[in-house]
Amino acid sequence: MSSVRQEGKDTIIFVTKEDHAAPSTAELVEEDPNDPFEERGLILPNGEINWNCPCLGGMASGPCGTEFKDAFSCFHYSKEEVKGSDCLEQFRSMQECMQRYPELYPQEDDKSPSETPKDSESTDALDENSTSASDQDSDTKQANTES
Repeated sequence: MSSVRQEGKDTIIFVTKEDHAAPSTAELVEEDPNDPFEERGLILPNGEINWNCPCLGGMASGPCGTEFKDAFSCFHYSKEEVKGSDCLEQFRSMQECMQRYPELYPQEDDKSPSETPKDSESTDALDENSTSASDQDSDTKQANTES
């Protein structure tokens, strides 16, 4: 015998082995586009932008959130032949804002700490050391076979 209990917005159903053996009588309910608990993608069913989408990575709420929203909205609703070509001023404004916060919005040409030239030099040194170590091994083997 199954039991059902309600906790907030959730319905919790405990079922028995016999309940699972019987065919399901569940009816699917159409999604409610106004359900605040339903996760949505970037574009809502009504065509509007979902500023709470995790895919935006918080860009809409950061220090340049207003500029980001202006630029992204312009691009999304653009009717130009080259989509977004009428949004250059909004994107320029967003870029200028982001340049004022380099610690939050690193530039694409900025190298991350793992990509600094110093690291590539140390990698080269490792390669040289590994080569010389293998050369030393072969020299040692030759010396051992000659004696």
